[in-house]
Amino acid sequence: MSAFPSLFHFGDKTLDLGIAHVMGILNVTPDSFSDGGELMSSSGHVELAKVLQRAEAMVKAGATILDIGGESTRPGAAPVTTDQEINRVMPVVEAVRQNLDVIISVDTSNPALMQLCASAGVGLINDVRALEREGALAAAAATSLPVCLMHMQGTPQTMQDNPVYEEVVRDVTTYLSGRVEACVAAGIARDRIILDPGFGFGKTLGHNLELLGRLAELQQLELPLLVGMSRKKMIGMITGRREKDRMQGSVAAAVIGVMNGGRIVRTHDVCETVDAIKVCNEVLKRLTASH
Repeated sequence: MSAFPSLFHFGDKTLDLGIAHVMGILNVTPDSFSDGGELMSSSGHVELAKVLQRAEAMVKAGATILDIGGESTRPGAAPVTTDQEINRVMPVVEAVRQNLDVIISVDTSNPALMQLCASAGVGLINDVRALEREGALAAAAATSLPVCLMHMQGTPQTMQDNPVYEEVVRDVTTYLSGRVEACVAAGIARDRIILDPGFGFGKTLGHNLELLGRLAELQQLELPLLVGMSRKKMIGMITGRREKDRMQGSVAAAVIGVMNGGRIVRTHDVCETVDAIKVCNEVLKRLTASH
C-alpha cells in the first residue's frame, strides 16, 4: 500500500498512482542515445508529422503520459541553448495538446522553458537536475505544476567518469530528501512531487542493480517513484545487445521496478511495456486487497 495519496494531479488531468502507468519518450533531439534524430529533419528541425504519428501510436498503445525532451542528457552530450530547446519542444507540446488526450511532461532543466510550459497545457516538469540549475526552483514553483526530481551524480558531461558512493541507496535517498525539502521551502507542495532515482546517471552497473533491487526502500520518502531504464547501457551490459535490441531487457527491468514501488515507467517501447505493467498491476491490486 502506498504511503502517499493515490490520486495525483497533472495540471487539468488526474491519475491514480495506486497502480503503475507508462510514460512514452518523445525525444526531439539529434543526439539522444537510442533514438536521436529520428524525429528531426536532416537540417535539424523537428518534423511535427513524424512526432504526432509516434505520439498517437504511443497513446493508442496505452501511454498515459508523454515525455517531450529537447536536450540530450546521454553521457558526454553537448549542451543546447535556451532558444534551441524552446524551438524544439514548444511546437511539439502545442501539437500534442491540440491532437491527443494525454498528460504532457516536459523533460527540461531550463527555467525559461518551464515558464512557457505553464500556459501551454503541460502537466509535469521532469528535471534530471532536480531543479538545481540557477532559477529553476523559482520558475517551477511559479508554474504551480508538479515536478519530477531525479538523482544524478555529476553532470551529463562527466557523470560516468568515475561514479563513487558510500552506499548508493542511502546516498540517493538522502539527496532526493534534500531536494524535496528545497522544493517545499520554495513553495512546491509535497503532493506535487515525484522522485526518480536516476538509473544510469552517474552510476555503475553495480550501483544501478543495487538501486533496482532495493527500490522499495525509497518508499520511505512517501512520494511516487518514476523509473527509467529503457534501452540504457545497464541493459546492454547485461544482455550484450545494442540500444535498439534492448526492449526485452528493458521490460524486465520495468517489471522489477514496478513490483518494488515504481508507479511511472518511462520507456521507448510503450506497447510491450504496457502489457507487462498490466500484469504487474493485477498482481499489486490483489496484494493490496489482501492486506
